[in-house]
Amino acid sequence: MKFISPKVDYAFKKIFGSEQSKDILISFLNAIIYGGENIIQSLTIINPYNPGQAMTLKDTYLDIKAVLYDGSIVVIEMQIARVSAFSKRVVYNLSKAYTNQLGIGEDYLSLTPVIAVTLTDFILFKQTPDVINQFIFQEKTKKFAYPDTELQLIFIELPKFKKTVSELKSLSDKWIYFIKEAATFDAIPDNLGEVREIELALNIANQAKMTVEELDVVDRRGIMLQDEKGRITYAKEEGKEEGKEEGKLTEAIALILRQLKKRFSEINIAITSQVEALSIEELECLGEDFLDFNSLADLEHWLEERSR
Repeated sequence: MKFISPKVDYAFKKIFGSEQSKDILISFLNAIIYGGENIIQSLTIINPYNPGQAMTLKDTYLDIKAVLYDGSIVVIEMQIARVSAFSKRVVYNLSKAYTNQLGIGEDYLSLTPVIAVTLTDFILFKQTPDVINQFIFQEKTKKFAYPDTELQLIFIELPKFKKTVSELKSLSDKWIYFIKEAATFDAIPDNLGEVREIELALNIANQAKMTVEELDVVDRRGIMLQDEKGRITYAKEEGKEEGKEEGKLTEAIALILRQLKKRFSEINIAITSQVEALSIEELECLGEDFLDFNSLADLEHWLEERSR
């Protein structure tokens, strides 16, 4: 057996957002939101996976929206690569799902809670080792909750999850392991197969049961997302290297100016500006040559020669 990776957003939506996925999504949300308790009995997926729509890659992201038995709305998203203002986007989507419930003139009493469940393949909260972090409105100093628990943010950071298959105990452990590792399976692990809904999810993720078109779009989307992740990593590394070079240049300029001031006492603004405009290689040359200067005029002549 070979399985598609649930971390690819199209695959994630097919597994958790298809018409046949209701039991899968109920089990997953009970695990993540309610600690494995069987609170959610039913739900409605309001933007189900549609293979025809999934053939386009123009979407910036895909999410799953569901209405729970009590009217609460849940928005679920899988994000592989960190993007600009990502944390703001999550809050915006949560707020939009809440405000879009009301039409003109409708009563606030008809509003129902909204929960955003966001899975990331990168670490968002470095200040805690916890894999799952939940945010609600509460008083800043006394920490008591706001009267209406209308908005909740739940984050699952996959890189923090280190358990092996033999260490999986809770339902949330098993679901997170499935999402993180399914693409590496060559068979359904016994520990996961014990959960009927995870077995159903693996059957949906089984490549042998997917159409050629579905496999193609999952592959292309996966490549695109990995390329984006690679570009971000490359940009970070380039930024670090540029920062190192800039730091070296700043240190070299400061060193040369200190040495020149010791040698000639006073260095005017014009000379200082010319020195600050030199490259790291030119500063190294000046560091060797200025020992042969007999006067400030020699320095000025050296700088004039370099500027030609």
